[in-house]
Amino acid sequence: MVDRIVTGAHYGLRDWLMQRVTAVVMALYALAMAGWLLLHPGLNYDIWTGLFASSVVRTFSLLFLLAVYCHAWVGVRDIVMDYIKSAGARLVIYVVVILALLLYVIWSVQILWGF
Repeated sequence: MVDRIVTGAHYGLRDWLMQRVTAVVMALYALAMAGWLLLHPGLNYDIWTGLFASSVVRTFSLLFLLAVYCHAWVGVRDIVMDYIKSAGARLVIYVVVILALLLYVIWSVQILWGF
């Protein structure tokens, strides 16, 4: 019998869980928005802006966008780890993706709250 010693930080489980949780958040938001759109067939600008005037909708929308960004980070990180063998190239890609995602977070807050 071979005793297997598990070492490391267990990133696989954390990333797997993050992908699943963010997917659930995105699915709930998509279902909520689809349901709202089905209940309001005569959609116009005033109704749409009225929906996003609610802080609950803006907060849920920001949570959705943060879930998209976390989901994207895990996916991109896994793909880069699997296919880019050069440590330098991986580092450059990681920095570019992290900066882009941070920019998207800032931009999302500006759009939703008008800061």
